[in-house]
Amino acid sequence: MKKLLVLFISSFLLVGVISSSAYADAAKGQKYYLKFFKKQTGMTGAKFATQHTQAEWKDLFASDGAKFKTVYSEKFPSMKEFLNGEKFDKYMEHIKDFCVEYASDSGNVPSC
Repeated sequence: MKKLLVLFISSFLLVGVISSSAYADAAKGQKYYLKFFKKQTGMTGAKFATQHTQAEWKDLFASDGAKFKTVYSEKFPSMKEFLNGEKFDKYMEHIKDFCVEYASDSGNVPSC
């Protein structure tokens, strides 16, 4: 009985750890913004995120970020290669969460 309980608790903790790292995170998105976008856009994270409302950001990132890629490739041609590459696809959910978390109608202000 004790072994079964230990196995159950271990499994529960493992699933908790794995599933929590699978979700997007606004703090990670802020780090990725600073690393990949700030220099290219010339904007702080606060200025960038407040360009749109939460609904507008969600719309831009819908369908694997197709509208976001189009709009920001036109605004910042130097970012076109990055936006259409694997790195952006890998970090897109985190960047989306950052933008939505600090959108113009959110009332939140990032520290970057």
